[in-house]
Amino acid sequence: MRTRSYMVGLAFMSPALVVLIGFFFLPVVLTGVFAFTNMSTSTGISGGSYVVTGNLLTALKENGVPVEIADALSKASFVVDPEGVAKARDAGTDPAFLAEIEQQLGGRTFTDERLFERELKTLQHRPRSIRDLKLAVDQFELSILNSRFTSESAARQAIATFLPSAPADTVDQIVEASYTGWTWTTANFKQLFSTSDTWRIVLNTVFYVAVTLSFTVFVGLFLAVTTFYLPAGAASAFSMLWLLPRITPIVLYAVMWKWFTWEGGFLYTAADALGLPAFNYMKGSVPTAWTIVIMVNGFIGAAFAMILFSSALKAIPVQQLWASEVDGASRWQQIRYIILPHLRWPILFVTSYQTLSLLSSYQEIWLTTNGGPGRTTTVWALESFNTALNSYTGNLQYGLGAAMALILVIVGVSLSIIYLRLFRFDELLGRPKIEF
Repeated sequence: MRTRSYMVGLAFMSPALVVLIGFFFLPVVLTGVFAFTNMSTSTGISGGSYVVTGNLLTALKENGVPVEIADALSKASFVVDPEGVAKARDAGTDPAFLAEIEQQLGGRTFTDERLFERELKTLQHRPRSIRDLKLAVDQFELSILNSRFTSESAARQAIATFLPSAPADTVDQIVEASYTGWTWTTANFKQLFSTSDTWRIVLNTVFYVAVTLSFTVFVGLFLAVTTFYLPAGAASAFSMLWLLPRITPIVLYAVMWKWFTWEGGFLYTAADALGLPAFNYMKGSVPTAWTIVIMVNGFIGAAFAMILFSSALKAIPVQQLWASEVDGASRWQQIRYIILPHLRWPILFVTSYQTLSLLSSYQEIWLTTNGGPGRTTTVWALESFNTALNSYTGNLQYGLGAAMALILVIVGVSLSIIYLRLFRFDELLGRPKIEF
């Protein structure tokens, strides 16, 4: 009977489990996997091929490959062999001319294109058109430059053909560098922890989360307590007004803030009329940009916190408040000794939830300051988004962006554990000492 009940319960939970695995655990796992790769737009997300390009040869020279070896890979040769004859036949070369090439020049190799052309011009059945002659020359060209090889063995064999006397480790270096697909690596984390920009973004994120979280909790708590002591009608109207930042679509909300702070907006017009400095307050200076970013996100969070705190306040046993009034307690004493202790759990939830939300949110900043002026308001989540999905260079670095997202997940989980210990989560789940 117990087994059957267990199976029925599991059946009812299966849709939720599927959603949890598909929309939470799987993205986290894939993010962790991609973080240890060099996936980008240039490598793709599937397997790659081996290609020796001019840019690769320049990079190889800078990384210690001898100049003469790199230059040898850039040179083309012209070989009259059966493969070249077949290519020329498929390209429509005159059969008589092709037979003469095979008979008189078969097996020969030319390292200079002009020398090969000169030899072809001596043949009786050569084409009269220079274009047709050059077309025939191209069919016998043998070059590794910009040739695509689908396997490592094919690339290695081709490179060894052009570099018969090159050291094995040099050939290995060239083959490895020519691979265009993604590879497993820890270079993303090394790059993050060694770049000065990383620590500047970390400081921006810490400042943004700490200040906005404080604004959210304290303003939300103030609004909830204020409406708690107001008459019911006034409290409802006041609460509805403060819900607007939460229920307004984010794009419209950002447009409203731009209208409020940009050139020609409300603040600009008011400041200009009063003789005060009038400029784009959203992007015109670092202090005003940070103020706007914090307020944009802070009001959204404060509306959310107000809803939870207000609900928790209504659950406080009214007998405690009546008893405190009989004992002569002031409003402040009721807040300090009755209301705040009852709000420990909602405060913990709001603090944890908003911390994770602020760590992972970037859309408000992206739609308002876009991390500016410069990159002064760029936070970790926005940088991760730009790196993986919105790079102005055109090369989206999926692996590096995933590494940044993985670090964000680890930081968020660690902070949640700290919050649970700080707010004594085990006591919050214990049986109440006084019941009504």
